[in-house]
Formats: sequence, structure tokens, C-alpha cells
Amino acid sequence: MPRRSFDEKLEELTQEMTQMGAMIENAIEMALRALTCNDVRLAQEVMRGDAEVDHKERGIETLCLRLLLTQQPLARDLRKVSSALKMIGDMERVGDQAADICEIVTVMGGEPGRGPSQLLSDMARHTADMVHRAIDAYVAGDVHLAREVMAFDDVVDDLFARVKDELIALLSAEPSQGQLALDLLMIAKYFERIGDHAVNISEWVEFSVTGLYKGESLP
Repeated sequence: MPRRSFDEKLEELTQEMTQMGAMIENAIEMALRALTCNDVRLAQEVMRGDAEVDHKERGIETLCLRLLLTQQPLARDLRKVSSALKMIGDMERVGDQAADICEIVTVMGGEPGRGPSQLLSDMARHTADMVHRAIDAYVAGDVHLAREVMAFDDVVDDLFARVKDELIALLSAEPSQGQLALDLLMIAKYFERIGDHAVNISEWVEFSVTGLYKGESLP
């Protein structure tokens, strides 16, 4: 494959990654809206849309393998393609977890008064923002932004701990709300995992640019 054609395929890879990123960001935002508004129909839409994310992952995987097999890429190109292969696994899991959140919303049945607290809403918005910035970091090759996302995971972890305390207090005050507390705890855990996947994506961004992974240093 001529270098010009290879560069065009690399640009196609960036576009495909951006599109997949937009899909999972939209899934997170819709999941939060479905939870906040007790909207079962919207939750079901997110669940149906997860198949599209899976299809996009397979398409990007195929593109990456073609890039690796048709020409011996330079080191920086090899890192970009191999990082994309790793990242799409985390991106697909984000889509899965948005669908998992929505499955719980459907089980909750859209009953009024069963929405998230402000703490849980804040946690959800922060995780959505982490995913957005992690994808931006990949597109721009921005290591500084990727590291900001990694550092922000501590904020989400703290919010998760506070949400757990809040739900324990709810259960103590109102034992009859045990199922609600469990549902919201599971949702919070899914958002916390989404934040972890955003960190993983950011670590691969750092590797794609620097060749260093998870705090490695140059010899």
C-alpha cells in the first residue's frame, strides 16, 4: 500500500474512532436522561442501539488489522493502530454499561420519585465528560488532556463513595426502599466502571503518542 493511501486509511481510522466515541457518549447521555426522567422508552432505545456500537467495533477492528497487514507501519503509526485496537474494547464496554444502566431503568418501571440524587447525577455527568475528553485526546494526540482524564478518576471515585454512603443512609432511614437503594447502587457502579474505561482509553492515548504505558519511563 503506498504511503499516501496508508495515510488516508489512518485518517479513516481517526474518523471511525470519532464516530464510535460519539455513539458511546450519546448512549451515556441518553442513559442518564432515561434515569433522571424515568423514561423507559428512552432506556429501551439505548439498549437497542448497543448493537450498533458492537458493529462499529468490529468494523474498526477489521480496518486496524488491514492497516497492520498491508504495510509495515512506522513506529508511531504502529502505536496509533495498536492503541485503537485496545481502545475499542473499552469503548464497546462503555456502550454495554450504558445499556446495563438502561436495563435497570426498565426494571424500575418508570415510577415517579425513583430518580437519581444530585450526587449520582453529578457522578454520571463527570464520567460522560471523561469519556468525551478521552476521545478528544486520542483525536488530537493530546497527552496532557489524556493525563487530566486519568487524574480526574479520583473525583469520580470519591463521588461513588459518597453515593454509597447516601444509599446506606436511605436504607437505614427507610428499610422499605431496599430495592431502590440496590438499583441505584448498581447504576452508580456502572458509571464508576465507565470512568475506569475512560482512564484505560487515556492510557492508550499516552502510549500511542509517547510509547510509554501506565507510568513507564524511558530507559
